[in-house]
Amino acid sequence: MTIIGRRGALALIGGGASLSIPAVARGPASARFEHGIASGDPAADGAVLWTRATPADASADVALEWHVADGPEAAPRHTGRVVARAAADHTAKLEVTGLAPGRDYWFWFTDAAGTRSPTGRFRTLPRGAVDRLVLAVASCQLYPGGLFNAYADMAALPRLDAVLHLGDYIYEYGAGGYGADIGRKLNRLPDPAHEIVSLSDYRRRHAQVKRDADMQAAHARAAFICVWDDHEVANDGWVGGAENHDPATEGDWAARKAAAMQAYFEWMPIRESRRGLGREAIFRSFEFGDLATLAMVETRLLARSEQVAPKGQAPASGDYAAALAEAARPDREMLGAQQQRWLEDVLARSVRANKPWQLLGNQVVMARVAGPDLEKALGAEKYAATLARIPAAYRDRLARSLASYRVGIPFSLDSWDGYPAARERLYQSFRRAGARPIVLSGDSHAAWSNDLYDDAGHLVAAEFGATAITSPSYGSLLPGLGKVLAEQNREVVFCDQDSKGYTLLTLTPDAATAEHIAVSTILAKPFTRRVTATHRVTIDKTRPIA
Repeated sequence: MTIIGRRGALALIGGGASLSIPAVARGPASARFEHGIASGDPAADGAVLWTRATPADASADVALEWHVADGPEAAPRHTGRVVARAAADHTAKLEVTGLAPGRDYWFWFTDAAGTRSPTGRFRTLPRGAVDRLVLAVASCQLYPGGLFNAYADMAALPRLDAVLHLGDYIYEYGAGGYGADIGRKLNRLPDPAHEIVSLSDYRRRHAQVKRDADMQAAHARAAFICVWDDHEVANDGWVGGAENHDPATEGDWAARKAAAMQAYFEWMPIRESRRGLGREAIFRSFEFGDLATLAMVETRLLARSEQVAPKGQAPASGDYAAALAEAARPDREMLGAQQQRWLEDVLARSVRANKPWQLLGNQVVMARVAGPDLEKALGAEKYAATLARIPAAYRDRLARSLASYRVGIPFSLDSWDGYPAARERLYQSFRRAGARPIVLSGDSHAAWSNDLYDDAGHLVAAEFGATAITSPSYGSLLPGLGKVLAEQNREVVFCDQDSKGYTLLTLTPDAATAEHIAVSTILAKPFTRRVTATHRVTIDKTRPIA
């Protein structure tokens, strides 16, 4: 498996069966569908359908009917009832079944007064022979950070089987936090204005994101397959806490996490885990006929050990040797033993079924990425001038990080580079399963195409990382950084730290092609879109897995 790259070109764009629900008295007042509709977790016979009904009486439950049809103007083929309960923040979610595999369906909701929601579209998973699969990969959509132009582009795609959302659907910061400078200019400051901690807070933040017209358009275009990353709760989360959680002022971590999880499952079209391990156990798989298996893993809240240092920061102690030794400890976890056994089994079954592609939906970058030696790349004079141009608020911290990179600290200790023993265990699972998967990653606010090697130097997988929808990256401070990372790291074939957008992955039986899509601006409309790079993965089936 190797990655082959070429550049893209510019283009201009313009602007069943339901859950058993007890009867609820119907009132005459009409509800409003201010947050659109969504579908998710598609299956061969259906999908999860979602909406939120805003009633005139905030204390009242709202009885709804759902409808599924063969076309946007067709009569409903399946209809049922669901209740948007006040206790669930007036969200409604159901699992529709009884549909045919591998085809598009359209759906909508109506209330007792006949008010109709927007119409959405989803595609059921195929069975049997599949000659093509198109997936959009997205992550990191800081609402104050800019306009969701990437979602407008995604919604206009002529073919889209599903969207993989790899986390940071919301952010926890308040109006004085991350991205607020752009938010003030665009009138997109977060709601509520303070950092979110309570259930009400998390619900309001989800509601704000779902009101965005481009976000609604993307949800209406295709089913989303989602996992969370850290900001759905708090920055740099791990099993026992988070970098951005202070128990002294923000209370018990478990209580904050529970509130965030409740809001997430209310507001997202995702099935609850049935494993008995708590809501954190959302790892699950999807089968796309004879072409591909997708495994979505959880790397934040279920088993992850605490980070040696927050992302983008040098270890606070300044003892870099001790920090690297701590990161390398063999007992440090990302997936945990149970999830890793499950994943190995999913991959092995896919290989035994002779499916050419195994995909791994994973939150953080897996490649080995040494921190850049910018002084070496730029020369002493240009390096000093570059640091001088960085805003004072970031200059000292960034200078410390750049200095730590020169003595061996990885680019991010919050990514798999902070858990090298766990990564090697994962690579051993790939080998035992006989798989050489494609890893799909988010979190980094940058686009990546990477070749992944184990400790023995064997190629074990390819990785495509999606850049952010809006969230700022190092490229905001150091334009061109991605090129330096690619030049100085064996595993990095391509890195774009400057652009915002998403990744479009197209699978056929012979090749997997990733297009890194960038929008020209997140500060205004209209916008243009371009393909910053295209990379293709092929598999030599005569070569054994190393």
